[in-house]
Amino acid sequence: MALIIPLCSSSSGNSVFIGSRSAGILIDAGCSFRKLRLLLDSCEIGIEAVKAVLVTHEHSDHIKGLFQLTKHTEIPVYASGGTLSALMTENAVYSGANLYGLSELKNAPTDFEIKAFSTPHDSAESVGFTLEKNDLKIAYCTDLGIITSEVRENIIGSDFVFLESNYEPELLRRNRNYPAFLKRRITSDIGHLPNGDCAEFLIELVKNGATRFILGHLSRENNTPALAYESAVHYLAQSGAKHNRDYTLEIAPAETEGRVVAV
Repeated sequence: MALIIPLCSSSSGNSVFIGSRSAGILIDAGCSFRKLRLLLDSCEIGIEAVKAVLVTHEHSDHIKGLFQLTKHTEIPVYASGGTLSALMTENAVYSGANLYGLSELKNAPTDFEIKAFSTPHDSAESVGFTLEKNDLKIAYCTDLGIITSEVRENIIGSDFVFLESNYEPELLRRNRNYPAFLKRRITSDIGHLPNGDCAEFLIELVKNGATRFILGHLSRENNTPALAYESAVHYLAQSGAKHNRDYTLEIAPAETEGRVVAV
């Protein structure tokens, strides 16, 4: 069994804890270190339970708390070579941080077998992760413009999937606060995943054995939890999959409300 806790999940900050109350890993540290500790505490998990941090990429909503975390703890950080270079160039990690490339994931202090795969995003070298232990496979994948063959091959066969459902196209189209170049970036193949594309992929995942989903990284301006949820349930229903019979679905909150998912 593993506990999965979306500590924060939105276009403002992203961090997920996976493990047990005594030992686990963080994927990303996208809120301040102080906030991160408060969110962990609210779920009855101390910072000492974090044994490793996996970083998907260097955008601020994924690494905001990383400098202070690496300054005040000795928790090892794992990321792709491109991401590590970007983190050091941008002084996003403390000079004495314990940094490791993806080839060192096999030595990470965790019971999970962790693998990384490339994701199409406008960053140095973004990745998603799968975590396996016994007969359980967990996949984490956000910040991708499209579902590539590499993403598909790595995620299909997972029992539990945390997947991006970032924006509703019509809301983005009507958003006058977003300039045209930003809209083009978001909707590009190296931008973010819209609700419909996410929902279509969920159909594949259910057909290949996935039963538990959390949708995350929702845009606060161009999406709502209700729209993401309704889109997923609608697409899955059209394929014959019934909610709470064939799968369960949750939307990650912008900040944790203490909800813990056990898989």
